[in-house]
Amino acid sequence: MSVEKGQQRVAGAVGDAPGDRCVSSAGAGVARGEVMLELVDVYHSYHARKDNFEHGVHRVLDGVSLKLHRGETLGIIGRNGAGKTTLLRLMAGILAPSRGTVWRRPGISCSLLTIGLGFQPSLSGRDNALLSAMLQGATKREAEGYLADIQEFSELGHSFDEPVKTYSAGMRARLGFTTALMTHVDVLLIDEVLGVGDAAFRQKASTAMRDKVGGDQTVVLVSHMAEQVRQLCGRAVLLEEARVAAEGEVDGVLDVYAQPSGTAPA
Repeated sequence: MSVEKGQQRVAGAVGDAPGDRCVSSAGAGVARGEVMLELVDVYHSYHARKDNFEHGVHRVLDGVSLKLHRGETLGIIGRNGAGKTTLLRLMAGILAPSRGTVWRRPGISCSLLTIGLGFQPSLSGRDNALLSAMLQGATKREAEGYLADIQEFSELGHSFDEPVKTYSAGMRARLGFTTALMTHVDVLLIDEVLGVGDAAFRQKASTAMRDKVGGDQTVVLVSHMAEQVRQLCGRAVLLEEARVAAEGEVDGVLDVYAQPSGTAPA
């Protein structure tokens, strides 16, 4: 089935009701937790130059529907411009959809990790980490208790007390990732930041994330790295040309992703 004609479901795709069961490619039943977040027929667009887009409207997401269940790690993959980052920002509540519904379970906290988002450039890494932890629900005393671990894991050294505006993109990403890792948030939304830094830090971040998702952490991970999605995620969604092209068991979705655009694997 071509992407234009509708969504392709692979083995392991989620059904319609919270707590439903799906069948993986190995045939085993997988129990789903309660729905934490749901998108229903979501569209997002903005006005642009008419000579670039039809009628001067750039449609970033086109009728996207999906559910995120408690305790799962959902991988979002797709080529540049497919709408992955916009999707995360809608989930986080930073953007509002042009049409459709983004529902979050009342009382849950969401944190979006993307390079540079949410930091106060004039404040130090320490102060930004403190504020981030408190915004995610920690008391000031609890947040202060996280700071030594955040400084050590992020490998920022003395730069932890320097203004964030002096940081490289990789340093900002390490600070944001580590702050979210060390503090509690119900839904963790990660936009490519596991791919920054040197090889040693990427390996350390991936190992720490595997430990975290092994518990009850709920995660949405955007990544271009197929192996990272395969290792960390229990389910995947492929975005192509602003739509959900495939959804379900990770290996099956990655097989679809590997095909030329607009075609399905034989």
